Amino acid sequence: MKSLKNDTYLRALLRQPTDYTPVWMMRQAGRYLPEYKATRAQAGDFMSLCRNAELACEVTLQPLRRFPLDAAILFSDILTIPDAMGLGLYFETGEGPRFERPVTCAADVARIGIPDPEGELGYVMNAVRTIRRELQGEVPLIGFSGSPWTLATYMVEGGSSKAFTKIKKMMYAEPQTLHALLDKLADSVTSYLNAQVAAGAQSLMIFDTWGGVLTPRDYNDFSLQYMAKIVDGLTREADGRRVPVTLFTKNGGQWLEAIAATGCDAVGLDWTINIADAKRRVGDKVALQGNMDPSMLYASPARIEQEVAGILEGFGHGPGHVFNLGHGIHLDVDPEHAGAFIESVHRLSRPYHAG
Repeated sequence: MKSLKNDTYLRALLRQPTDYTPVWMMRQAGRYLPEYKATRAQAGDFMSLCRNAELACEVTLQPLRRFPLDAAILFSDILTIPDAMGLGLYFETGEGPRFERPVTCAADVARIGIPDPEGELGYVMNAVRTIRRELQGEVPLIGFSGSPWTLATYMVEGGSSKAFTKIKKMMYAEPQTLHALLDKLADSVTSYLNAQVAAGAQSLMIFDTWGGVLTPRDYNDFSLQYMAKIVDGLTREADGRRVPVTLFTKNGGQWLEAIAATGCDAVGLDWTINIADAKRRVGDKVALQGNMDPSMLYASPARIEQEVAGILEGFGHGPGHVFNLGHGIHLDVDPEHAGAFIESVHRLSRPYHAG
């Protein structure tokens, strides 16, 4: 077993005793840090940054130089898989990601192949290997992917969406076409995440950003069952350690029990659910990750500390909590406030782990 200087995050995900509650932040490597902006400018554009292993490693490590975070997360994007499927990803200023060739029909789905993680997606694996080497065992490295449903929304809509009319039209008018797409995506995500583990990722996270736009029945049929299929196919041990898996559905609080039943190790929570209620509902079946509103980081450090105290109290004593924001950190947050947040979690959580 390769030693980790700080394995608190991995232990918490497996509901093992820790000295304090570990913390990391979604989008911790990103635009709120001036050093990130400088590196991105050097890369030229976002995807060039993702494709350059040294620069992707640099931005992954930047937040760890500033803050005593308990994990690093691979710097990449959820749309790497659709891009590798040949959809022509590009970024429109102010518009976010777009695809030149969206998926519109069964013939489009049939044309799509499952990308080779060491081929078309080899740049991601190179980044994982580089980051793992440069971390030198300080903290674990999290690998990740988007969920099949979330990836499909971008592929069918052609980019970001507010109403999701195109994919919902496909879901209701041609469900078999969408299921065929989701099935290919589930296979692609499984091989992609397993390749990340082989390259050095020590924990995995699946981001189901848009699962919360579905009805309960459709969530089960078009999102959750495909995440469960992925969980079943993942490598769960590497370097003599368990590789924990976290599932995060934004606005998915009403489905906590179903998510916990997939066989994942942890469920990510957004800020719309009370963590005490979440813990009561899932018991000790899974660990919980979350769940401070990212906008709380606009508040004063004293108010941030108060919020952290409330969430820690809500979770209560014992293991199984990874502190995080309920979604990604906002790009105009003062890094000093992020620092106050992390310091508060470490300091205030210790009494909950004593004895």
